[in-house]
Amino acid sequence: MANIIAIVGRPNVGKSTLYNRLTESRKAIVDDYSGVTRDRHYGQGEWTGKRFTVVDTGGYVHGSDDVFESAIREQVLIAIEEASVILFMVDVTTGITDLDDAIVDVLRRSKKPVFVVVNKVDHSLLQQEASIFYSFGLGEIYPISSMTGSGTGELLDDVVQHLEKDEEEADVRPTYAIVGRPNVGKSSLINALIGIERNIVTPIAGTTRDSIRIHYNQYGHDFFLIDTAGLRRKTKVKENIEFYSVMRTIKALEESDVVILMLDATEGIESQDINIFHLAEKNRKGVVILVNKWDMIEKNNKTTKVFEDLVKEKIAPFTDVPIIFTSVTEKQRIFKAIEAAAKVYENKVKKIPTSKLNDVMLPIIENYPPPAIKGKYIKIKYVTQITGRSPMFAFFCNLPQYIKEPYKRFVENKLREHFDFEGVPVQVYFRQK
Repeated sequence: MANIIAIVGRPNVGKSTLYNRLTESRKAIVDDYSGVTRDRHYGQGEWTGKRFTVVDTGGYVHGSDDVFESAIREQVLIAIEEASVILFMVDVTTGITDLDDAIVDVLRRSKKPVFVVVNKVDHSLLQQEASIFYSFGLGEIYPISSMTGSGTGELLDDVVQHLEKDEEEADVRPTYAIVGRPNVGKSSLINALIGIERNIVTPIAGTTRDSIRIHYNQYGHDFFLIDTAGLRRKTKVKENIEFYSVMRTIKALEESDVVILMLDATEGIESQDINIFHLAEKNRKGVVILVNKWDMIEKNNKTTKVFEDLVKEKIAPFTDVPIIFTSVTEKQRIFKAIEAAAKVYENKVKKIPTSKLNDVMLPIIENYPPPAIKGKYIKIKYVTQITGRSPMFAFFCNLPQYIKEPYKRFVENKLREHFDFEGVPVQVYFRQK
């Protein structure tokens, strides 16, 4: 089960600041990447060994001065349905507003754990003021200052009690999630894959009401597919489609081994695709990029290369990812996508013998040692793979603190070159010998 913490509340109560604190990013998580305008959506956090995804619903309300109550209410409903824990943020300096009351009405009916987070409690005089929020009847209140961080530790201590511990899947079969923006062709891809002999494919109801796990076992492939396409229309929620699909995607992504990210060839790669890609990378998932509707593009002998370069430029620095051009309606290369996902999964669980690692990597490091700093020479003596959910390597040396990012990237590229980790995030650590 994915651990999702949703921060809800009216505008300007400090949701984004709290989001930045929980994900330990001083700026919104996606700011670093060019071409991303809609930031502050979702990112990773960890507290006392429990990992979680934080969703800031703030960035989804359209219209600045004229914020519609219904839009916020709709998001709260989606958050209640999809999240594991809800943080309801209010502002001590303005007290209780009508919009707060409207949100509380919705939250009271939910079965999910709700934490009332009173923000902007920057000094002890405001502690007294905060007690007014007990009148919501939602239990304990948590006075915090998301600017300084005071009170967030106590809040997280209680929040993580409601989250599930990271447990390795008992089933050894790989799980692939098909993700992408609405109308990119996810449903058509799944129908094309499973429409052949339906008796072999059994949809297994998944962890949420309509995230479907489909067991696929044919042509020598045996895996689970998570279908994020089946967004059944809810009676209460008049779809805020993009927000809803993001919440569903995060859930599927966290439960999968390999993420098949579908792009629309006619629209190119957009900010939400880049966000999902980096979230998959942060979660150490394998990634395959599937460019659909390729039959609708005017082509010459360079088209594929140009599109590939454009995608790689947007997803940098992790660009060692298979990109497959398909047309689901024409059934072009759809099985190639499954083969690519299987190969990426193999790369993800691959173990390299220590002796082989040292035989290959030590001579490379000897020829290209890390640059000396302040006259101190860095000597790397030994390398080994650490057991984990994705490939991780420890290099033992005398002065690990002096090794900079460019050299780590160099080492990672050499590992990829010699051992083939296409589609998988590789982590490199330097440790004291």
